Amino acid sequence: MSKGTKSRRDALKTGAAVGVGLMLGSGQASAMSSMPKPSTKNRIPVRFDDPKWNRDARARMEAYIDDPSKFSYGFGEGVVSAVLDNQKVRELMRFEIFSTKRIVPQPDGSYQRLLRELVFYRDLETNEIMDEWNNPLTGERVRVVDVANDPFNYVISEFRAPPPDYGGLNKEKPAKIPLLLNWRHLSDDIISLEADIHLHYPSALQPEEWPRESPGSMSRVSELFRFFCRREDLENPDLKHVPSHGCWSRITPWFPWMLMDQAPGHITYMGTMSSRQSLDQYPKDTLERVKARYPEYLEAPTTWEEPSLSSLERYALEQKPAPRKKDL
Repeated sequence: MSKGTKSRRDALKTGAAVGVGLMLGSGQASAMSSMPKPSTKNRIPVRFDDPKWNRDARARMEAYIDDPSKFSYGFGEGVVSAVLDNQKVRELMRFEIFSTKRIVPQPDGSYQRLLRELVFYRDLETNEIMDEWNNPLTGERVRVVDVANDPFNYVISEFRAPPPDYGGLNKEKPAKIPLLLNWRHLSDDIISLEADIHLHYPSALQPEEWPRESPGSMSRVSELFRFFCRREDLENPDLKHVPSHGCWSRITPWFPWMLMDQAPGHITYMGTMSSRQSLDQYPKDTLERVKARYPEYLEAPTTWEEPSLSSLERYALEQKPAPRKKDL
């Protein structure tokens, strides 16, 4: 190995460590420093090979496992890009996520994770939340549709959760496997968790009914999560909710409202996500939109409801097909 190669590698390692530290510290340093610290006597070491430990740790990262009257806030932000054959990836807009989550313990030791989530889209230049957008891929001005998923629930148990069935569209039924998650030690006190899902199932927006919105007969969707938290928080039995930060990526068909007329290509989301302690930590215009349009999303659901649908299936239920181009 040359001296220059080693220097570049050392710099990359240092930069990665600094990046994780900044991600964990950003916006929540004071909140995290005030959380209960485990004594040597009360500390419970991590047990990555124990399905029940994995179950409880995963639930603690979502919300409070000791009191269903409490719920947690989530926040995410990043960039939405277009991927087209034989072209470089093109940034289209920014996105922002607002969510509320609640954990409800069950008699068998499992947990119901109850979630409401919103996604808003921002103009790349002005950073304003958009209701209309000039699609640079088609030259058409379109109406922006917020993502409003209520509910998006699942059960956290000592066995790996099946993939979402999206109202029966996804028929995949994997075998029952003990829950052993992909944890990693990034340093003495930083632990990461990888959680990915890859799906390919019949689209709720079939081309015959939704010619302008449909991606085709099938939906191919991937969700890629990377969570980061403090080891001392995971090992602290007095901490019933473990704050986490991380990265989130989604590979998904064109947004239906982009009116891409089944053009080849797809969308990618790439951004950061984090726990939030209070509404004061959200952008002012985000809160204004939530309060004006989606006030029920200010609190997490209290009861289990079905079905849990993604934004694609919900769009098919709540929107109407756009007129065909020949009818415009």
